[in-house]
Amino acid sequence: MTPARRIVTLAPFITELVYAAGAGPELAGVSAYSDYPQQAASIMRVGDATHIDLERIAALRPDLVLAWESGNHVRDVAKLEALGISIFVMEPTKLSDIPRLLRRVGMLAGTSDIAEVAARKFESKLAVLTKQYSTKRPVRVFYEVWNAPLMTVNGAHVISSVLRLCGGVNVFAASRVLTPVISPESLVAADPDAIISSVARDSVWQRFAMLDAVRNHRVFFVPPELLERQSPRILEGASEVCSKLDQVRRARK
Repeated sequence: MTPARRIVTLAPFITELVYAAGAGPELAGVSAYSDYPQQAASIMRVGDATHIDLERIAALRPDLVLAWESGNHVRDVAKLEALGISIFVMEPTKLSDIPRLLRRVGMLAGTSDIAEVAARKFESKLAVLTKQYSTKRPVRVFYEVWNAPLMTVNGAHVISSVLRLCGGVNVFAASRVLTPVISPESLVAADPDAIISSVARDSVWQRFAMLDAVRNHRVFFVPPELLERQSPRILEGASEVCSKLDQVRRARK
């Protein structure tokens, strides 16, 4: 297989995966908000999750487009395929998917040696965290994606994989929607032990003083780019989540 030499990514986390796999120099275009690593900022933008610029992508003459199954519109991906562009669509839902995708990107770009090192490094860090937290007491968690409206994730989302790694139990894991909007009443009924928020300085919790997590100061902020991007950096976010849940365990003893 001929390695890809002009790659376009359609999600920020995919841009990070490409760099981690050693294929950053092959990037011709990236999605909006591709801000890590720093050199990604200088690459041409080709749209965002809600809209991609088909004409701009075609003008770049990519030999590979990397798309996000749940983040990019199916019709946009179909239009790219109709142009004869090779596309690889990914949807990481577990932490173990990340090293698998690193290896896949490395194979597609001809950088397998670098990708293998990155994949093994990730797997090693994951194994350490798994060993450290696999026997911890469960903590019921609400993860806040957004506050207006209240939005969270279900059990199939990679963030739930992070919570499970840390001994957390997603109180909305049973939702049929990947990123459901929930009512204040349903959150009150769930009454989680802890809240992990991706929204800094969120004033919404003033309205939820009846929640055990709010009353006992167990609302923790973790930068969204460390949890909501399915890239190697997610283990940095996982380490923060695990540490926060340990705080909850110590306080409840």
